[in-house]
Amino acid sequence: MLRRLDCVLNATKAEVLAEKALREKAGLNPEPFLMRVTNTFFYNTSPLDLKKLMGDPDHIGENLRAYMQAFSPAVRDIFESFEFHTQIDKLAKSGLLYMVTEKFATIDLHPNVVSNNEMGAVFEELIRKFAELSNETAGEHFTPREVIRLMVNLLFIEDDAALTQPGVVRSLYDPTAGTGGMLSVAGEHLGQLNPDARLVMYGQELNPESYAICKADMLIKGQDIANIIFGNTLSNDGLTGKVFDYALSNPPFGVEWKKIEKEIRKEAEQQGYNGRFGPGLPRVSDGSLLFLLHLIAKMRPSRDGGSRFGIVLNGSPLFTGGAGSGESEIRRYVLESDLVEAIIALPTDMFYNTGISTYVWIVSNRKPAARKGKVQLIDASSFWQKMRKSLGSKRKELSADHIDEITRLFGDFKEASRDGVPISRIFANDAFGYHTITVERPERDDQGQIVLATKGKGKGKPVADASLRDTENVPLSEDIAAYFKREVLPHAPDAWIDTDKTKVGYEIAFNRHFYVFKPPRPLAEIDAELKGVTDRILTMIGGLTA
Repeated sequence: MLRRLDCVLNATKAEVLAEKALREKAGLNPEPFLMRVTNTFFYNTSPLDLKKLMGDPDHIGENLRAYMQAFSPAVRDIFESFEFHTQIDKLAKSGLLYMVTEKFATIDLHPNVVSNNEMGAVFEELIRKFAELSNETAGEHFTPREVIRLMVNLLFIEDDAALTQPGVVRSLYDPTAGTGGMLSVAGEHLGQLNPDARLVMYGQELNPESYAICKADMLIKGQDIANIIFGNTLSNDGLTGKVFDYALSNPPFGVEWKKIEKEIRKEAEQQGYNGRFGPGLPRVSDGSLLFLLHLIAKMRPSRDGGSRFGIVLNGSPLFTGGAGSGESEIRRYVLESDLVEAIIALPTDMFYNTGISTYVWIVSNRKPAARKGKVQLIDASSFWQKMRKSLGSKRKELSADHIDEITRLFGDFKEASRDGVPISRIFANDAFGYHTITVERPERDDQGQIVLATKGKGKGKPVADASLRDTENVPLSEDIAAYFKREVLPHAPDAWIDTDKTKVGYEIAFNRHFYVFKPPRPLAEIDAELKGVTDRILTMIGGLTA
């Protein structure tokens, strides 16, 4: 990366030094003028460069540090996050610093020789190699490229016409940017779709080294790295007030948010729906749904063109928590607000650090007319091929054909089956909702007589027996009274509903919607099989005793 920046700035080195002297003499901050000279988002004010460093082998360490210190602050921040000074010390100590620096100084990485796209590909190949070398942490910083390609396809498919217009500019955001893979793949995809399109990328990342790699990657590709922020997205939103056309995210699965609970609850209580967490808060043991709410808050308002985002979540956000819980209230909010376009079940063993089931949610506040009021569920759990070599927990991958088929299923927006098994289903939003009703039974005395209350607002009415209390979930589409009459009263004629305790809940029991009943085999067939096994055992026993 250092050599790339060195090559990019080489042609304007003399002009930058002259401009710096001129502006400082006039008492002005030279930074904006220097960026204009370099025509990039960075600069270096040292008279040195990597080739000049070769002229003084005895002071290579000090000179290299001085050269790096002369970069613009955003670039210095990258090297500091990489702890690059430590690497310089290690190389100097082992007597290799001059040799390594000399090697890089002879490689021509000028954009005329190696394009931004090629440089980005080289950079990502290095990231991938080192991610593979440390399988236990790879998943923290690295989302499989085929999963990102699928998400990018789903994100852009409905906007192909708009995105092919000349000079189109769109913004893309990743609140858990990692090493910038999602931003990079989205940029490549849009570049292939329309070379004249421009995707302005924004991100935030908590891990210092991943943050540095992401910034470096963006810098190499000509993006403004001031848009890449360091810090915890949930407790310290680095892009407050910003909204975006698109977003992608693969937040950590099932990570607790105990350390930042105070800040999250404060925002939820003080700002409500004006903040990010108005609809509710999930349990402290799993912060996945906090990222979903954060992304919803980052959507461009529908009146200004709206947004669409994709987020990878585990199974828990689909169904954890009963009616009235934080999780259920968040699901209720996104479904009643008609924000969920589709949820796609991916195969297990797709990620480097976990083998669990994962789901891609596509969320939008500008649904096409056909999708309004509806949610599409796609079961792509059988769409995979075995990898030649496992990487950590990742044993399966999506082929290009799998990605195309899932994209087509989403784009067609129709119910579909494969080999008689449903793989795409469409539901009304309220199909996932239910009323939880509390069914009470009366307390009875020793003679079996119903006990009546003697005071309070329930005076003269039966006293509820807490030990006989039960709850029932009634689909939103059903009339509660009719359900109660049909399902409860025949078994408990003395029961009643405590209407004060009725709650609305939402859950997406994904597997239930794709369950196909397989009737058991005929009894005669099972008997014949058992007889065959028994006969074989008897023959074997006979052979032993002979």
